[in-house]
Amino acid sequence: MKKTLFMTTLLIILVGILPLMAQENTAETYALTVSLEKVYPYRKGYIVKYRKGISQMVDAYLPYEWFKKPDAKSAEPPKGELILMGSGSDWPHLTIFYKNGAFDHLRLYVRKERSHETWGSVPLEVNIDDRFENVEGITLEF
Repeated sequence: MKKTLFMTTLLIILVGILPLMAQENTAETYALTVSLEKVYPYRKGYIVKYRKGISQMVDAYLPYEWFKKPDAKSAEPPKGELILMGSGSDWPHLTIFYKNGAFDHLRLYVRKERSHETWGSVPLEVNIDDRFENVEGITLEF
């Protein structure tokens, strides 16, 4: 009887430990979220403004290619996801996901109504196409 109880307890402990051992090989993923002050749609992507500290504003450039759905041949998911929020008290924000310390993907939460105060516009004569070229990831400044 004692031997059966001992073996059952040992089996339960081993079954409980095995999932923990299997998780050691998984990638470390974490997310950072920042509130956005303004979102500017541009012909090459989105320009997002967020606060750095108390008094500084920082621009981040998010190419449209990041938000395109991949074709059936591509096994790689898109780097960006645009999420349209309805009316309410939610403020636009950006959530960036890092895997093993490197940029993996992001989610841009914006208001659906383009008349909302967080939407801005870039004048047509302004040319900032070069800021959207060769953008591989995003690093937030704090």
